[in-house]
Amino acid sequence: MKAPHRVISLNLGDQGLVGTVSPSLGNLTFLRYLFLQENLLAGQIPLSLGHLHHLKYLYLSNNTLQGEIPDFANCSNLKMLGLGGNHLVGQVPTDANLPPSLYGLDISNNNLTGTIPSSLFNITTLAELFIQHNQINGEIPREIGKSRFLQEFSASGNKLSGRFQQTILNISSLAIIDLGTNYLHGELPSNLGSSLPNLQMFGLGNNLFGGHIPSSLANASKLFLVDLARNNFTGVVPSSIGKLKELSWVNLEINQLQGLEFMNNLKNGTNLQKLSVASNQLEGEIPNSFGNFSVKLQVLYLGSNRLSGRFPPGIANLHYLSGLALESNCFTGPIPDWLGNLKTLQSQISLLEEALLDSNHFYAHIPRGLESLKVLQVLNISNNNLHGNIPREIFSIPTTRVVELSSNRLDGPLPIEMGNAKQLQSLHKKLGSAQLSHNLLSGSIPKSIGGLQDLQQLDLSFNNLEGEVPEIGIFSNITAVRIAGNTGLCGGAAMLQLPPCSSRRPSSTKHMVSVVLKVVIPFACIVSLAMGISALLFWRKRNERKSMSLTSFGRKFSKVSFNDLASATDGFSTYNLIGRGRYSSVYKGRLLQYGNVVAVKVFSLQTRGSQKSFITECHALRNVRHRNLVPILTACSSIDSKGDVFKALVYEFMSQGDLHMILYSTQNDENNSALIQIALAQRLSIVVDVAAALEYLHHNNQGTIVHCDLKPGNILLDDNMIAHVGDFGLARFKVDCTVSSSGDSTISSAINGTIGYVAPEYAAGGEVSTYGDVYSCGIVLFEIFLRKRPTDDMFKDGLNIATFVEMNFPDRISQVVDPELLENQNGISHETLVDMKEKDLECLHSVLNIGLCCTKPSPYERMDMREVAARLRKIKAAHLSSN
Repeated sequence: MKAPHRVISLNLGDQGLVGTVSPSLGNLTFLRYLFLQENLLAGQIPLSLGHLHHLKYLYLSNNTLQGEIPDFANCSNLKMLGLGGNHLVGQVPTDANLPPSLYGLDISNNNLTGTIPSSLFNITTLAELFIQHNQINGEIPREIGKSRFLQEFSASGNKLSGRFQQTILNISSLAIIDLGTNYLHGELPSNLGSSLPNLQMFGLGNNLFGGHIPSSLANASKLFLVDLARNNFTGVVPSSIGKLKELSWVNLEINQLQGLEFMNNLKNGTNLQKLSVASNQLEGEIPNSFGNFSVKLQVLYLGSNRLSGRFPPGIANLHYLSGLALESNCFTGPIPDWLGNLKTLQSQISLLEEALLDSNHFYAHIPRGLESLKVLQVLNISNNNLHGNIPREIFSIPTTRVVELSSNRLDGPLPIEMGNAKQLQSLHKKLGSAQLSHNLLSGSIPKSIGGLQDLQQLDLSFNNLEGEVPEIGIFSNITAVRIAGNTGLCGGAAMLQLPPCSSRRPSSTKHMVSVVLKVVIPFACIVSLAMGISALLFWRKRNERKSMSLTSFGRKFSKVSFNDLASATDGFSTYNLIGRGRYSSVYKGRLLQYGNVVAVKVFSLQTRGSQKSFITECHALRNVRHRNLVPILTACSSIDSKGDVFKALVYEFMSQGDLHMILYSTQNDENNSALIQIALAQRLSIVVDVAAALEYLHHNNQGTIVHCDLKPGNILLDDNMIAHVGDFGLARFKVDCTVSSSGDSTISSAINGTIGYVAPEYAAGGEVSTYGDVYSCGIVLFEIFLRKRPTDDMFKDGLNIATFVEMNFPDRISQVVDPELLENQNGISHETLVDMKEKDLECLHSVLNIGLCCTKPSPYERMDMREVAARLRKIKAAHLSSN
């Protein structure tokens, strides 16, 4: 380079460059444009670049640069400084480190800390400021209002706190505001829309904002994106929002919004492509104008509300719909046959588009013609009242990856096409669930299913399947397949512990006659004799009732006798005793008809209230079926060997014990008295499971069930550490899908529970409501992450575990959570460890904030379980993706 002083532009962006940025670039004194973005450059930014007086554009973004941001104040002509997407540390630069005529600053996606310096806004020419996805904390400075030319301000994904900065309303030039995923709170200014007439994108999602959404947003006529999801907004969705003709993307999910009037006006928006109002408190039938939505609409999420009526007929007009979610509502009637004619219903993994119709009241058959949905990947119609055979077309769609049909009344054989669905990856939810379980499916399991190499989880449990279980593929992995509750199955891998299949079958009429003479007739005589003895014993026990009919559970269960249970538990020996409660004792045993180990809950009928507890638990378990509830296998209402009344329930055995034991047991080592280690991700999974169980109990299509005694001792864990809520002896019921406008159902009744977990309103004689369970869930959440009992000696004189967390939130949460969660890990670099701790603290902050929302003193200030479950799932997904 013979004349380096004459070089004015150097563009080497996206060239795969490695190494460091050469300090000799500072010798190119006439350089105006330097583009080195999208490479693999490492090291620090040379200080010499800060002396290029003629430099106008400097882009070093999306490399792996480290260190602090150097001083660029001497670059007096610099207009655009792009340093985003690196590993830079230190503080956000002030006006003293930047040129006074700077137009755009991008320092996003780094590891910057500290606060936003107020002096930064002395640069009055600043029009673009991108500081998103760092570790910046504190409040947005009032001085931002001085930036009268600011057009784009993005600070999402930080740790900003405080209220929405009022002085932002002075910046009428603002087109983009993105403050999502912070800790901002309070109400939005009522004049927000009228003060920002040029606003085009408005993102405040995943904060702590409350109050009403300002109707003045309709005055920002250029607005095309609104994201206010995952906050605490209340009241009605402003109907005026439908007047925004440029509106393309609306996300209001996971709030506490009400009213459907806004949908009538949304028909005016011809550009609407995405609408999500899922996980709110929308109630009633969808307006007829719904079908007049923009023909461009691609994504429609209405799940987890209180919507009712038939399947919305207007959906038939949305020919470009690619994602549909109506789950967890009160829709009824058949799923229309025209569903298979939605011309472009599709799903791309990168967008996670799904067709979700689960947890409603849909009945009749699964519609035919679904094979026309040629790119459908996710179909969930579980937890409805569908019957008939499974259409073979479902497994003929080459792109199908997730099929969820569990908890219906589907019958007939498994389609042979299941084994031919080469692209099928999962028959369960992302977190694992029973996708074909709890139906009435019969016949054998097609061996071809074992040939699906990508199949990760398969749950066929609690059907009427019979015959030999295949041994190849997924059937050789006990953690990936669930087939319990199919008493006719045999064979299979040894680890499934099924009875062997009979090698010989009767081959002649003569043999059959022999069987009748030698087996059936004597057996019938024995049965008759036993019935006679039983009748005499029942006559002697005048207060004894008839044996409980297992059909009262609403599903088919195998009958089991007292002798069966006594034999299974070695005479109810203390050696097999695994738990004892107020009304019952629980024994471990092995029933031949189930093969696996079971848990037998024997009720102490001499204890007052135990009979009611048994009946209540039977009532509660009659129609509920969910992966996070302890699965019941059968029940026994009979007499024991002494002629006394005997009542018991038989459950699947949960091998890892209860959550209380997990939290407070020490390691199995004589030289180590430390508590069992439980990783943050594992605790997240447990609390997500518990929330999912309560969400189902409160909002399932069989009616509201209030558990009334949620505590770690009633949360059991299986081999895979999946949590299951059990013990429904104190449950209360309200069989009604329509929920009151106050947000919940209530049942007047005296309440028992466990000290430390009982909602405060119950102590004052308040009504039982699902909000009481929400409170208990919050206490359990605190206990999981603090590893402190709510009855700990430190909680006295008005201090309880909830107020203890609140006192230390948000700045001192690292001092109150279980220290194990933030301990150093061996073999990890310092930089990685710092990054992990920051992400773990962010996760803990979000989780504990949900706990605080669950334990508000007033029940009507608390979230409902749909919102709790949805938020926890989001937190878990974010934490897993960040690690």
